[in-house]
Amino acid sequence: MPMNYARTALLLAVLTAILVAMGAAVGGRSGLMIAFLVALVMNVVSLWKSDTMVLRMFKAQEVDDRTAPELVGLVRDLARRAELPMPRVYIMNNPQPNAFATGRSPSNAAVCASTGLLEALTREEVAGVIAHELAHIKNRDTLTMAVAATIGGAVSMFAQYLQLGLLFGSGRNGDRGMGLIGTLFAVIVAPMAAVLVQMAISRSREYQADRMGAMIVGNPMWLASALRKIDTLARRIKNPAAEAIPAAAHMCIVNPLNGRGIDSMFSTHPNVDNRIAELEALARELGTNTSASLPPSDAEKNAPRGDDGEVCIGGKRYDKPQSPWG
Repeated sequence: MPMNYARTALLLAVLTAILVAMGAAVGGRSGLMIAFLVALVMNVVSLWKSDTMVLRMFKAQEVDDRTAPELVGLVRDLARRAELPMPRVYIMNNPQPNAFATGRSPSNAAVCASTGLLEALTREEVAGVIAHELAHIKNRDTLTMAVAATIGGAVSMFAQYLQLGLLFGSGRNGDRGMGLIGTLFAVIVAPMAAVLVQMAISRSREYQADRMGAMIVGNPMWLASALRKIDTLARRIKNPAAEAIPAAAHMCIVNPLNGRGIDSMFSTHPNVDNRIAELEALARELGTNTSASLPPSDAEKNAPRGDDGEVCIGGKRYDKPQSPWG
């Protein structure tokens, strides 16, 4: 736990330095001071209110035993297995299947799933995804990820503001800063640096959460199957909410920006095939069947289907996916 707090402090320091550098590049000494004060306020707010801010960014709605009994019951059972307090449960109305966890501590955590995820995945696959998010909570990743989202989002918004300034010719030289050169630095270099920082904190954490989540749920192949489906569908379905706040993309279980063809070199997530390979290795280690829960291949997906939604290729039959959530 102390190491996690140290990483969070380092992240805050780096993102604060990027934001302050942007202010100095554009506004000189006065810009530096203003940016420092803004960063200071944002650091305090992000530490205590980052979960609320992120949930609002994605327009997530809290649910309970009355409004989503099956999902809440599933989260409760898995939280008990993970020896965690029951987190708040949210659903975001979004056709792209995805999920994330947030909160500054396990006692202040929340888990959020999209309607697209609940509609596309089986109950076992949803369990694998929720277990992955609970692993982030147990590892205390959620504070670091939420802080990166809020301050990284501020860097991105500042860059967008400066882009508008460039369009209207507001870059000037003199005491107010480095003018056009400083503005170009703030518009291009600083946001890219913030993305690189987010990549550094996100990729290794996903592998750790995959492994721990598989242990929580008891079957690595449920999560492997879910990752394959989510990744395939995320490439076809755009996520307007995530595109509006790309700084929060690293919080989701699979890159929500895949739908707009973002370059994988700058992805905040490790390659899904590599993640699945790690889960398959864990399944073999645990003696789990490595193929029973995997979804059909692309050839099977594109095969002709009958009226009942079934497809038969190579002796295998696949039923049309049904949502366990009604």
